[in-house]
Amino acid sequence: MLVAPSILSADFGNLGAEVKAICDSGCDLVHVDVMDGHFVPNLTIGPVVVEAVEKASTKPLDIHLMVENNRFFVDLFAPVKPKYISFHIEEEKHPHRLIQKIRDYGISPAIALNPHRGLEDLEYLIDELDMILLMSVNPGFGGQKFLPLVLDKVRRLKELIVKKGANTLIEVDGGVSDKNIAKLKDAGVDIVVAGSYIYKSSDYQKAIESLKV
Repeated sequence: MLVAPSILSADFGNLGAEVKAICDSGCDLVHVDVMDGHFVPNLTIGPVVVEAVEKASTKPLDIHLMVENNRFFVDLFAPVKPKYISFHIEEEKHPHRLIQKIRDYGISPAIALNPHRGLEDLEYLIDELDMILLMSVNPGFGGQKFLPLVLDKVRRLKELIVKKGANTLIEVDGGVSDKNIAKLKDAGVDIVVAGSYIYKSSDYQKAIESLKV
């Protein structure tokens, strides 16, 4: 299991040190939640902060866009060269075109699905995606409770990926902890995003290791 701590739960007054701490503690990616105050009610960070995160990080960035104008934000964050950029499909009229735009930047494209959304829209896009992010909470805020309904969605998505013969990874974000990590692993998850569970722990390394099942 790959672990991508979300900096949404970090101490932003000491952000550089927080990013360095999770990297030194064995994380695989640094998850960056970008919210515009429109697609979700929260407003988070822009390119100046993300550039600072990239400089402090020794691990690749995993940028999750929760925004209305996806193309604008892809152009905005592409210069920091994250490993992944994920966007929510319901906010994109031409997802295939945006996937190609992200890949043309040398970045791995990913699509995010909210808890209520089905997999139908992904059937003809899976071959083009390097990752699919399934939200296990409603997006917008950290510290929410894990929604078990995502487990069945993971299983069905895994079946679809295998059927297509794709190499697409499955990432789950929201309420992840040592209490549900075994079920997520069994369902077929490849990457977990964890915010509060890691940043509220007294030992980042121990918390990250508990998710590497």
